[in-house]
Parts: sequence; structure tokens; C-alpha cells
Amino acid sequence: MSSAKEAAAAKTPLASDLAAGVETISLTQRVEFTLYAKIVLPLDSWVFWIRADLLSAVTLANIVAAAQLSSADMPLPKIKALGSLHYAIDVRQEEAETLAVNAVTFTSLEEVQDLNKVGPTLLYVAEFEGQRFAFSNRKNFYRQASLFHYFGNAVYPDMENQLVDDVSDFDDSSVVVSNSLPAWLALNGYDPPYGFGNPGITLYPSFLVPPNIVPPFAAVHIFPESTRPLALAPRIGSRSSHYQLCAERVKITLWGTRNDEAMDFVDCVNQYSTDVGIFGLMSASPAPQDEKRTQAELGTIAMKKSLTWEISYHQSRIRDVAQKIIKTAIPTYYINGQADEAA
Repeated sequence: MSSAKEAAAAKTPLASDLAAGVETISLTQRVEFTLYAKIVLPLDSWVFWIRADLLSAVTLANIVAAAQLSSADMPLPKIKALGSLHYAIDVRQEEAETLAVNAVTFTSLEEVQDLNKVGPTLLYVAEFEGQRFAFSNRKNFYRQASLFHYFGNAVYPDMENQLVDDVSDFDDSSVVVSNSLPAWLALNGYDPPYGFGNPGITLYPSFLVPPNIVPPFAAVHIFPESTRPLALAPRIGSRSSHYQLCAERVKITLWGTRNDEAMDFVDCVNQYSTDVGIFGLMSASPAPQDEKRTQAELGTIAMKKSLTWEISYHQSRIRDVAQKIIKTAIPTYYINGQADEAA
């Protein structure tokens, strides 16, 4: 006779029938998934995913802790999931590239990725017929059926560089962006002994804000079309270094802040510009604008504000700022079993 615990974990008749159907359709197909860990560059917060078995034990332990997992719950470097996988191909012709987008559907008999986890730092990526894929959503989950339906696109060709399988070729000592983003992210550590420091607001690049984080935080969006040169031509230094005076429009979106914190942040930016001299302010001091983010289920409005500046900056100075940030956070990797620190 089975125990109460075994009976609770047993599949329902519906789940057993559906599982048999999936195994029949897929011919008992097993898809192998490889674990990747998120690495955020200290320079400009650019996100890369590095194969987990390349990371040092200390680095991986920190990532696991950030994912709110215990060491006992550490995911395996590789897993094989039983399920049915199929995909559809859509060829897209765009201005700067032509690519085939593979929309993937995977019906699994076990949970592969918890897409609802707060601030995920670990990701499983699979490869099938030469295409690597991960998932962006899970739909139509019915617990009694014990089937997990995952949907997503295969990794775009222009995103392949964000998955790192060889750290010997991985460069974390140069800036990805060409704008003033590193100067804004340096505000995260701005704490002068006088005046207005950062009022406890963590800044992230726009479109790279970690999922499901709790406010307060802010997103830095630099309008791509606004970045422009102010000088007629760049100056080339004695070591062929490129110096360029530029300007651009920057929008900071604040989440979870009240009026006082928003005004303190404005004063912080003004003082930062004067004290550090990384960028200059070309526009009047902005007034916080209240924006609307609703949720019908709660019948309320989120605390969301925005601030917009016009700034000027020297691109060589931005590189200097990035180099200073590099020294404060150097990740450690394993290369062929040997610990190696990226400079």
C-alpha cells in the first residue's frame, strides 16, 4: 500500500494519459538543457550569459545566493527533459539585417524554468538541430495535467555573442555602449561627505532592468537619436586615442519614489555634475513628471516619475569612468580547470 506522501505526489489519471500521449508523439524525445549564469558587466551593466561550469565556485555561489537558492537547490549543469518540441520559422527582412526567427514550443513533463522567479540569475538553454533556444513565457498550465508548455524564440543570430561558451575570448575590460551610460551608473556609488548623495535609488540601463525587482529603482534611457557630436571633428591623441565632445538627451524613470526623493535625486545629479565634472547640464533643472502605470486588479496607480536632461560629455572621459568601475568588480572564471581573473 502506498503512503500518503506517495499518493499526493502520484499523477492523476488525466496526467498519466497526457504523459503517455506526449511520449508517443515525441517518440520519447529528451532535450538537453545547459545551465548559464547571468554576468552583468560593471562598466555599463551589459548582460551576458556564461556557461555555469566555466565560473569559479565563489562566483557561482554568489549567483546562486542572488537567485535566492540554497546550495542544496543548486541546479545541475545539464538536465535532460522529456517532452515534445516543435518550431515554426519566420524570415524577417529588416533595414540592417535579415534573419530567420524560430518560434519554439516545448511541452515538457517536468518544470524546466521558473519564469516567475524574482530576479533570475540562472537560465537553461537548449540546442536542437543547430538552434539554441530559451523561453520567455509559459502558458496554459493546469496542475492536474502535469504538463508544462513553454514558448519562446530561438536565440537570434545577433544575440549569439551574449551566450559565452569560451571565457578566453570574453572581453569584460571595454565598454559596450558609446554614450554616457557609465557616468549615470556611477551614481549608484555616489556618496559625498556633504550635500546631496544618491537617495538610495539603484540605476539600471533601460531594457536591462532585472525582472520583478521591488522599488525603489530607476531606469536610465538615452535616446539613441539624440546622441550627436558638438565638435566639428574628433581630436586624435598621441596614442591614437579618440576624443569627442558629444551631447544627448537622457530620461530617468523613477519607480517607488515620492516627491521628496525625486527632488533629492535632481539635486544629487546637479551636485554630481559640478563635483565630478563627468558631464555638463545643458538644460534647465528638470521638474519631476508623474506618469501613469495602472493595474486594474488593484485599482491603484504605481509611484512612477520621470526626469529628462540634456547633457554634454567627453567620450574619452566616459571611458575613464568605465575603467575606474572595472577595478571595483572583477569576475573570476575557470579556464581548463584553472582559476583566472579577468583584468
